[in-house]
Amino acid sequence: MKEMLKRWSVADSANVYGIKEWGAGYFDLSSKGEVVVRVETESGIAETSLLDIIRGIEDRGFGMPVLLRVENVLDQQISRLNESFRQSMKSFGYRGRYQGVFPIKVNQQAQVIEEVTRFGARFNHGLEAGSKAELVIALSMIQSTESFIVCNGYKDPEFIDLGLQTTSMGYKVFFVIETPTELPIILERSEALGIEPLIGIRIKLSSRAGGHWQDSGGDNSIFGLTTSQVVEVVDRLREHDMLHCLRLLHYHLGSQIPNIRDIRTAVRETARYYSDLVGEGAPMGYLDLGGGLAVDYDGSQTNFVHSKNYNLDEYTADVVEVLVGVLNEREIPHPTVITESGRATVAYSSMLLFNILDVTQYTPGFIPEQEPPAPDLPESLANMYEVRRTLSVRNLQECYNDAIYYREEIREEFEHGNIALRQRALADSLFMDIIQRIAVLLKKVKRVPRELEGLQEGLYDIYYGNFSVFQSLPDVWAIDQIFPVMPIHRLDQEPLRRAILADITCDSDGKIDTFGAVHDVQKSILLHELQDDQEYYLGVFLVGAYQETLGDLHNLLGDTHVVSVRIKADGGFDVVREIEGDSISDVLSYVEYNPKTLVENFRHKLEQAVRDGRISVAQRRKLLQAYEAGMRGYTYYER
Repeated sequence: MKEMLKRWSVADSANVYGIKEWGAGYFDLSSKGEVVVRVETESGIAETSLLDIIRGIEDRGFGMPVLLRVENVLDQQISRLNESFRQSMKSFGYRGRYQGVFPIKVNQQAQVIEEVTRFGARFNHGLEAGSKAELVIALSMIQSTESFIVCNGYKDPEFIDLGLQTTSMGYKVFFVIETPTELPIILERSEALGIEPLIGIRIKLSSRAGGHWQDSGGDNSIFGLTTSQVVEVVDRLREHDMLHCLRLLHYHLGSQIPNIRDIRTAVRETARYYSDLVGEGAPMGYLDLGGGLAVDYDGSQTNFVHSKNYNLDEYTADVVEVLVGVLNEREIPHPTVITESGRATVAYSSMLLFNILDVTQYTPGFIPEQEPPAPDLPESLANMYEVRRTLSVRNLQECYNDAIYYREEIREEFEHGNIALRQRALADSLFMDIIQRIAVLLKKVKRVPRELEGLQEGLYDIYYGNFSVFQSLPDVWAIDQIFPVMPIHRLDQEPLRRAILADITCDSDGKIDTFGAVHDVQKSILLHELQDDQEYYLGVFLVGAYQETLGDLHNLLGDTHVVSVRIKADGGFDVVREIEGDSISDVLSYVEYNPKTLVENFRHKLEQAVRDGRISVAQRRKLLQAYEAGMRGYTYYER
């Protein structure tokens, strides 16, 4: 009895793309094979199809690509963080409290900061500022005097004056000393203005963490004070009778800490510092554990660089447990715990949506049969046919080596003019066909020869997406960051094409060719065949942290459209805000061109062409209209 072929299901797609693992409960697949975003509402769980959102966006006149923000997800992440710390503190008998701050540098966009401060106000969730510009944002956006503003980075007198004067208004602005040269400036400006500062110290821990940002911690980290410098700051404050101004201890181990053991080690070391500073006579009261709460980009739930081997509740429980153990041992009052969790707060709420424009498939061209070989067929081509004819499971390695040898021989003959263009094309098709046949036969082999390992992974198509890696996903290019990538529809169909993604820049680095997999990375992704009668949409998820601000104008491809939505209890959605992406005129002005001058220059060229009789006046008008329309157009591909 023949075994029935298993029908492809939505569950199979969920396994292929790992959406249940990296989606953190926010993303899943519907029975129709579409990606849905799922959020908590006052009436319970609601979910909305991303394809429906795309259609709503396009009906409003916005084409792809679009950066989509889902406000409910951002709100829920802030709530989860605060509630998890609250529950852990209750469980371990922690007598202090938790108050988070969001690092503005993670995503400075006004819509994001507005939502963080609006929703976070119920938790007194504050902001971290690392520059004067960010401090200006924080002072304007913060909604409660109970929320904290933590000032990191280099601070000049103007920076300090602004913070001190805000302190006199009742706001809690902490100046974190990152280098010894900052303390004299703080003391001088404090005396000049007659306002006492809230001072913090950033320490260099001996503890280090794995991951891309491991150099943020350890003895060689750029910012932070050594142990001897901490002692010098304490002595200097005591000399000025200002030790009572030292209220906060801070460290930063890294932006994405995959291993919970590193977090526990750092918290334990910091708690020792904190205890001794209290012993020195500083009132303290605030302990800032910095950032580091990771995002599981690949869904493997491991200590791999793009993942994490803990969940949020395990993170908060470990932090609180370590603090209780160290502080109770020394009978130190429990401080207010601050974290600067930025990546985990905003990453889930944003995704890049784009359409596929074209595809180059790894498929051979037409191959005429040659039985027997034609008399005028070059010997090397005849040999390639013979390799193809004799290929079997038993001689895979031999045929692979022969195919490579004859391909190189044919290419050399082509360079010397001994083989024609069509014969060279036939040879390339034969080689591709042989390699594909070998890849199929490898599935029947118990032990794959070393030279053939990964062969099938390299037989990929190139899908051309309507986006720019450099503008929207700069970390993919700069630090090999992995983001979840998948189609957002047709997931009830089996994806049969193995592919990489290329953007629309004319740059060889403008591609995504590394994708997440459990305990590893893979060099291609499974996608569906394109259909002539419909667009094919893909999403890159968890891009809310850093990507928007770091993007550059490679090929003068500007900001994408940005649309913010709020999911309703009935599964519908409201478009809260929409920001039109950069026009060509916009990006030209960014690089110091005057769009009006460019139009005027082109107008003169057209008029000269009329005088010279090369175009008519009617043609002049059409060309000028086309040029001006181009200046107003979107920088991305428009259907």
